[in-house]
Amino acid sequence: MPIAPERFLEEPARRTPLLDEVEVLVLGRDAGRPAASAARAGASTLLIERYGFLGGMGTAAGVTNFCGLYANVHGEIRRVVHGIADDLLERIDALGGLSAPHLIFGKTRAQAYDMSAYKCAADDLLLAAGAKLLFHAQAVGVLMKRENEIDALLIETRSGRRALRARIFIDASGDGELAAFAGAPWEKSAQLLYPTLMFKVNNVDPEGAKHAVEEIPRLMREAEAGGEFRFARMGAIVRPMKNPREWRANVTQIRNEQGLALDGTDAAQLSAGEIEGRRQVRDYIRFLRERVPGFEASYVSDIAPQVGVRETRRVRGEYLLSGEDVLECRDFADAIGVNGWPLEQHVAGDVRWSWPPIPESRGYNQLPYRMILPLKIDNLLVAGRCASMTQAGQSAARVTGGCFVMGQAAGTAAAMAAAQNLRPRAVDVESLQARLESEGAYLGRKAH
Repeated sequence: MPIAPERFLEEPARRTPLLDEVEVLVLGRDAGRPAASAARAGASTLLIERYGFLGGMGTAAGVTNFCGLYANVHGEIRRVVHGIADDLLERIDALGGLSAPHLIFGKTRAQAYDMSAYKCAADDLLLAAGAKLLFHAQAVGVLMKRENEIDALLIETRSGRRALRARIFIDASGDGELAAFAGAPWEKSAQLLYPTLMFKVNNVDPEGAKHAVEEIPRLMREAEAGGEFRFARMGAIVRPMKNPREWRANVTQIRNEQGLALDGTDAAQLSAGEIEGRRQVRDYIRFLRERVPGFEASYVSDIAPQVGVRETRRVRGEYLLSGEDVLECRDFADAIGVNGWPLEQHVAGDVRWSWPPIPESRGYNQLPYRMILPLKIDNLLVAGRCASMTQAGQSAARVTGGCFVMGQAAGTAAAMAAAQNLRPRAVDVESLQARLESEGAYLGRKAH
């Protein structure tokens, strides 16, 4: 059932109440870091979020795993993302919600966390910074001051439609919603990276399942070869959480009716994909119970509130981060931080990984300020998976580490622009870099 408007109704003109005016307005799923950074830098800041909690895909899609905080630096795994990330992780840890970092393929580390602790820690981080939060608000459009300048964001809330005016806007929506409303150029791959519906499994026997991480891929191949099971995707990632009886499962892969990756900006596809994802969850728990030691009495304890979308719109900016930039560990004069995650391309039926040379390379590339500066719109920054990247570059920098880096830089630059009455592209990059480093961020400008 496509939801393309083939017929039209005329709506009467309306006067929309102006709810608030701020210096920096941040929209979306990856909005916590830019909003906290902008508020800490002294700007009046408002964050708009469609759910009733923060954390983006880390909570709404049930990811429960920070990727990209570490890099394999000449064979040694090191933490390379700092700054506001340190504050958030310390807050999660203080709530007892942070797991010890675990190895990924023996090449890098990721860090699991408790989703409820993340939600609470994110609240505390934003409120301590002085940012204002408006939950349960859906962006529906913009009003433009002129062709290249946004005047106000239009939202729908339980109180009705409202307008929010700001001097600088940050699109951290993941889907590039604000940028698209404003007319900024964007692109979308013909073959998107496939989404996943995450879920958690409880009542696992830790002793019986002690080899499950290594054995599950083989057991899946054997089960499919025997004809009893059919999996939407190989390359499953099933790992224990802090409580060893609770495991996270990253195994589903959602297609549309044409067999291509679900498009998260298509309402009909997204609706069908949620149902398909839950069907795959039911099939996979049956496999775990029947074939994987330690999972005989397990059950699905939680399914994420939404499908985890990896790629939709990518807003065109002054620089387009590429896969070659990642694999060749490139530097940029306008670096705002680093990305240490490899290319992680979720293709049909599998996950394709591509790493910088180990141990020959330093294992990370710098991220340039220009990739968060969209073309055409002067008072807009973009942070997160909808920033200016090729599909290959996005497959690496879209994970948490890259989002932390882009978010902190976007928020800090927005506050600087507001304070100096500048457009973000006119902010002095050296001053921005100095501010980021003073706040603990690692820009990769010296050996780590």
